[in-house]
Amino acid sequence: MLVILDYGVCNVGSIQNMLKKIGEADVVISHDKADIEKADHLILPGVGAFDVGMQSLARMDLIDPIRKYVLEDHKPLLGICLGMQMLGRRSEEGTLEGLGLVPMECKRFSLPTDSRLKVPHMGWDRAFFEKKSPLTQGLPSPQRYYFVHSYHAVCDDPQYILMQSEYGYPFTCAVQNNNVYGVQFHPEKSHQYGMKLLRNFVERC
Repeated sequence: MLVILDYGVCNVGSIQNMLKKIGEADVVISHDKADIEKADHLILPGVGAFDVGMQSLARMDLIDPIRKYVLEDHKPLLGICLGMQMLGRRSEEGTLEGLGLVPMECKRFSLPTDSRLKVPHMGWDRAFFEKKSPLTQGLPSPQRYYFVHSYHAVCDDPQYILMQSEYGYPFTCAVQNNNVYGVQFHPEKSHQYGMKLLRNFVERC
């Protein structure tokens, strides 16, 4: 069973629809702790502000079940967009602690004042693979994905960087720490490229 966490700050329907397109029938949208415990795969989506996301997880008492799922049960978790950012310790966007599952922090894009680029980073962009992973197995590098974000991950060590993109400067757009995966882009909005990645998460991770 694959569980998409619904904690009030994400459009879970589009992720569910993309999973159906790749033939994944056993998908549950839930914030029930019992469903998290039974899940074989867990997706943590999210849009919006860091503190709002963490507050929502805390209000629904989901932080400890997520950590147990990853750290004790050793099952695969995929964070998407804000969900990826919350995998780290903290973000410049807020003051609350993150889940602490990937050694990283999130920082706002710092572009030159004369740059023609604007924040947020929005639209299609290339992601270059930095290491081998079950999440990217069989996919050519680079892949094209759809982004909408103002903050990006800064990992403590390059070993956690799975993909990099560029917006004014190179930035980390996907991370991995053992069974924890995170992507800054939206695979559910990335057509065939996102379908391939989600299929890998379901079948290989």
